[in-house]
Amino acid sequence: MPLPGRVMEPVQIAQVIEAALLAAESPLTVDNLFRLFTVGELDEDEGRKQVRSAIESLQADCAQRGVVLQKVASGYRYQTRQELSAWVSRLWEEKPPRYTRALLETLALIAYKQPVTRGDIEQVRGVSVSQNIMRTLLERDWIRVVGQREAPGRPSMYGTTKAFLDYFDLAKLEDLPPLEEIKAMIEPALVAEDGASVDGAEDANEDQGASEPTDPAHEPEPRAAPEAEQPTHS
Repeated sequence: MPLPGRVMEPVQIAQVIEAALLAAESPLTVDNLFRLFTVGELDEDEGRKQVRSAIESLQADCAQRGVVLQKVASGYRYQTRQELSAWVSRLWEEKPPRYTRALLETLALIAYKQPVTRGDIEQVRGVSVSQNIMRTLLERDWIRVVGQREAPGRPSMYGTTKAFLDYFDLAKLEDLPPLEEIKAMIEPALVAEDGASVDGAEDANEDQGASEPTDPAHEPEPRAAPEAEQPTHS
């Protein structure tokens, strides 16, 4: 086992990093991991390179395991393999929340077209965007207000957060798949069911096109979601 203050071998560095990742409540960056070591424990000039090498070694060790060491927007974390979710999910009696197709479409438009206003989304979808949908996305910290458009009423513009990237195992927006593939990525986690939604009856009206598109000049201003520097550990 490694001794504090002594020069560490690669296997010992990997042990420290593995233990830290398993104990952490949120993803850890290379800098987070580098700061775990005191002077003399890593090479003076190549310390961060040693940390990255240890991460790569740990990732390779996961090849035949039920977990992977995944890089997401906020850093590195251990998580269960997606293909094992059917078994792992039996640990919890509660079913995951179900979302409407309207919410998924709204999220996809924000992700691919950001920054966008509610008016932009309504123009593409052809129906009003429910305030409940926007509230749900803000509360989940998947979107945030990134500014106001210089237009009458100064409508809020929305973009995605690091928490959104972390949830969908992405390191950066450029890693998003082509737009036509987004449903295949989202729907295993968020099941779109007509009439069985956490968004409420208002979304059912929206799916039917019952309400008129919102006038951006009269759009209520939601609270800005905080920047997700350290999203919840998966």
